[in-house]
This record gives sequence, structure tokens and C-alpha cells, in this order.
Amino acid sequence: MSENSTKTLYQVLWNSADILRSKMDANEYKSYLLGLVFYKYLSDKMLYYSSVLLEKETDDLQHAQKLYKDAYEDNDTREDLLEALQDEYSYTIKPNITFTALVNAINDGRFQLEDLAQGFRDIEQSSEIFENMFEDVDLYSKKLGATPQKQNQTIAQVMQELSALNMAGHAGDVLGDAYEYLIGQFASDSGKKAGEFYTPQPVAKLMTQIVLHGKEDQRGFSVYDPTMGSGSLLLNAKKYSSQPGTISYFGQELNTSTYNLARMNMILHGVPIEHQHLHNADTLDQDWPTEEPTNFDGVLMNPPYSAKWSADKGFLDDPRFSQYGVLSPKSKADFAFLLHGFYHLKDTGVMAIVLPHGVLFRGNAEGKIRQKMLENGSIDTVIGLPANIFFNTSIPTTVIILKKKRSSKDVLFIDASKGFEKGKNQNNMTDEHIDAILDTYIKRETKDKYSYVASFDEIVENDFNLNIPRYVDTFEEEEPIDMVALSKEITQLNAEIRKSETEFLAMLDELAVTEDTKDIIEATKAVFSHE
Repeated sequence: MSENSTKTLYQVLWNSADILRSKMDANEYKSYLLGLVFYKYLSDKMLYYSSVLLEKETDDLQHAQKLYKDAYEDNDTREDLLEALQDEYSYTIKPNITFTALVNAINDGRFQLEDLAQGFRDIEQSSEIFENMFEDVDLYSKKLGATPQKQNQTIAQVMQELSALNMAGHAGDVLGDAYEYLIGQFASDSGKKAGEFYTPQPVAKLMTQIVLHGKEDQRGFSVYDPTMGSGSLLLNAKKYSSQPGTISYFGQELNTSTYNLARMNMILHGVPIEHQHLHNADTLDQDWPTEEPTNFDGVLMNPPYSAKWSADKGFLDDPRFSQYGVLSPKSKADFAFLLHGFYHLKDTGVMAIVLPHGVLFRGNAEGKIRQKMLENGSIDTVIGLPANIFFNTSIPTTVIILKKKRSSKDVLFIDASKGFEKGKNQNNMTDEHIDAILDTYIKRETKDKYSYVASFDEIVENDFNLNIPRYVDTFEEEEPIDMVALSKEITQLNAEIRKSETEFLAMLDELAVTEDTKDIIEATKAVFSHE
């Protein structure tokens, strides 16, 4: 697919959002647009495949729609066709409520929202895979319009805009990446709420490449994100594996709307249903998974920063936390999330988690957990990221890399805080910045003012404090001041000031003096004459 076609795809998707943007905020209208995109994808995919089953393959949606409708209405072909479609996709859509049929009805002035609602219900009821998938798309919301007619009209306009897209005809991950583009745009518009569902792609790219390093050719790689949001971190594994079709994805998400978003995202990226293992629950309160498999090759996490949790004493007996003797504070669940993910990591696996810098140096319970992990050699690398690269916070964050069964207890520190491209609202890490971090991580070397490999003894001397400036000195000495040049510059500036004052006083003398201005002029002269 050409670059121009991709741009057109993105533009049409975003134009569709324009119709809703004036009616509600991004955190709400994303559900409508992403839900309709998903419905069209399912509909188009089914219509194309039905033409293949009918041995009349076509890439024309209107033709595929007619073939499907005719076969559906033929008693001799309907049952076999629907059975084959159900086996392949786990759903079917009646001919009169496919996305194509509904757009035809819109163009003819026959469209009713209830027909689209029925299409949603039919898919949700076809398989547990799609259960409650469209529950956030409220087709009868007053925000779409004050009357049923206006609601009808708003949804119809969005569907007409989307109808120009060939949702099922794109190769590879083009459509899935477009979906990610939309999610990113929504994240940008949503501000702080975006942190609930999206990790910026440069950060996701860095973390995923670290976790997959040396395992790019591994078949059956398993990746786990217990705070998965829209699934963007998980799905990055496809991009950096040479065996993407064999990856198994495990993810848990507390927010039901965001969980549904991740399910759609997985399907749109072509992840086979049997490789999706997604769960809707509270990660800290309800450990998951508890049945095999429970440990994974890679763990990727961007949990909510310094969130509150129960920290109930009963968790001291929980195998995720019990060996550390203390619990993460009620007001800061950062280490609770970290320990949960680490518990589910294979002995041969790699974990990458984004957290605020406080976890590197805060004391009390967090200090005890950090000390225990360092004594076990669990903390492999600490990477300081630039400030203002996340949608939900402007504070600088750190990526911590953890491993089990390490032969050393040293820690690599990388200060990448200055490696960014300044943006209008948000800073961005380029491929060059990411590659610099990866190169240093892989070579595990000390670089002046950028990285440092600290021995365990040094960490002990620092009381197990991992604050990056303790290990990576980025201080730049100021150049010595040339006093002679500075004196000349001051003398020159004073001369220019005196010249300007003389010219200004001369201008005052030329002014016509009145009773109203006399005092003001005299006072001004006094100031500039230094009286």
C-alpha cells in the first residue's frame, strides 16, 4: 500500500471524528468512531470472504453485498454459507444490516438507528469473543442530537464518511496502525484521561525492543501486560518479532471501556482469537492469570502512576508480595504493580515498566522492597526518560528493566532525559534517540555524561538509592568568563546608553511646553539627568 493511500486512510478516519468533535469531548467520541470503524471492518471482511466462498471473488463491496444477499435469500445456499462464515469469523451479519447495506439505506433516506443497533447486538450475541463489545456506543445519546432524527443524522454522516474506506482490503497491519493513529489522536485531545489507555509509540517501541532483544526469532513468544490499556504495548511485539503469527498476548485491564478497546485493537491487528488472552478485572486485587500459563517471556507495563490501592495486610501472604515482607504504601501502588509483573515473569524473561522517578529513591516500605530486589539482582537497568513525553503527565519518568536469575547484581544507569525533539504540546523521542538507548543497553557500557554501570558495592554505599544523578554526572562546567571582554562590553553599553539619553533629552527640549505637560517634562529630565 502506498504512502499516499495510508495518508488518505488516516485523513478520512480523522475527518469522521470532525463530525463528532463539536458535540462531545475526545474521551467520549472515541467510542463512537472506533466502534463504527470496527463494525465496518467486520462487515467488509465478512462480505469479501462470502464472495470467496461463493466462488465469485470480488473486491467490489457493492457486488459482494449483492452476492451475499442473493445467497442468503436462497434456501439451498444460506445454511452452508452462514455455517462457513461462523466457523471462520465466529459471527455473521444479516444482509440488510451490513455496513454497506446501511450506507445504501442512508443514501436512499431509509436509514434507522435501530438497524445499526441490531447489527451490534447480533455480533455481540454471536460469540463470547464479542460479548458487550459495543456497550460504550450509545446510539441514542442526547449528545448526538436533541431528537431521534438528529441522532440518526449524526451517525449517518459518520458512516457516510467511513464508507469511502476499504476496511478489509488493506494488507498487513495498515488498518491496525491507523486504529493506533486514531487512539493516539484521541489521547492527545483527551489530555490527562489519555494515560488510562495509551502509551506513546516511541516509549512502547523502546520497551518492546528491549524485552524482545535476542528473542526476535523465538516461536511462541508470550507477552503480558497487566495494565494493558488499549493494548498498544502488547501489539508492538508483532513489529519486532520475526515470528509474529506465533506470539501469545496476555493482558488485563480494569476499565471496561478500555478493555473493549483493546479487544477491538487486537482483532484489527489480525491477532488470531486463540492467541488473545484478555481479562477485565483489577490487577492488584485479583491476581491473573492463576492457571497455566502464569509466567511469560516478556512483561510490559505502563501502570497508573502513584495510584491508590488497598494495601490490605492479607497481601503479605500473597505470593506476589510475600517475600518482600512489606507492602507498597496505600497512596502509591507503584511497587505493587512492579512486583505483580515481576512475579509473572519467566526466569529467562525480561520485564520493562514505566514509573515515576520516586520509586528510585523513596524510603520506608518502598526502600525495603527496592533493597531486597537489588540484593536479589532483580533490577538490571534504570533508564531516565525526557520530561513531557506522556499525555497524562509532564513529569520525567523512568523505565526499569528487570530480570530473574542474573549472574551479577550491578545496575546499568542511562540518563536519556536530554534525548528528545521539542514539540508544541509534547516532547517526542525520535528513532535516533531510541537507538542510542538500545545501543547502550545492549553493550552495557559507561558513556561520559550518559550512562554508568554501577557495581553492587557502589549501590550499597548509596544506601540502595537509585536516583540517576548519583551515578550519571551530567553537569556541564560553564566556560570561564573573559573579564577583559566583559569590561569592554559594559563600557560600550554605557556609552550607548548615555548617547540614547542625550538624544532623548534633546527631543524633550523640542516639545511644546504647556501647563499640563510642564511638570511631567521637568520630572523626566530630572530622572535622565540623574538629579
